Amino acid sequence: GPREDRHRGMLHRRHLRKCQKRGRDIGPTKKGKGVKIMAVADAHGLPIAIRTFGASTHEVKLAARTIESAYVKPKRVIGDKAYDSDKLDERLRKKGVKMIAPHRQGRKRAVTQDGRQLRRYCRRWKIERLFSWVFNFRRTVVRYEYHTKNYLGFVQLACIMILSRQLF
Repeated sequence: GPREDRHRGMLHRRHLRKCQKRGRDIGPTKKGKGVKIMAVADAHGLPIAIRTFGASTHEVKLAARTIESAYVKPKRVIGDKAYDSDKLDERLRKKGVKMIAPHRQGRKRAVTQDGRQLRRYCRRWKIERLFSWVFNFRRTVVRYEYHTKNYLGFVQLACIMILSRQLF
């Protein structure tokens, strides 16, 4: 065919086509496949621990593993409604960590949090700010790496740069 048609869908020896995401710790989601980044931050929103997991695993299963990977154990952890789990509360209580999360609407068991503890929930914006800082780095927004350790390395490098900005 004509010269223009031969190069459609090609960018200097690179074929532009959709392909499957591959690699470890990539889980199926409603929008395709992806990765979850779980983080623990201090009172100022600076990272203490950060890990990556497959996107299909629920946060309740990943929260305790992320907290256990931190070098400094927090006294309190603030999470959203997804972290409202009696098993997670019990597991963290054994470690000496208090879980603060609002109750889900369809909770069947009795309420375990009182209003005094839930006042601290308004500080949850600090962890959201940490994620916005991490996603300011282009390499952390989309996972281009096949190996999980490489992607985790870029996320940790972003956290190191965030910490170094706060020091200087």
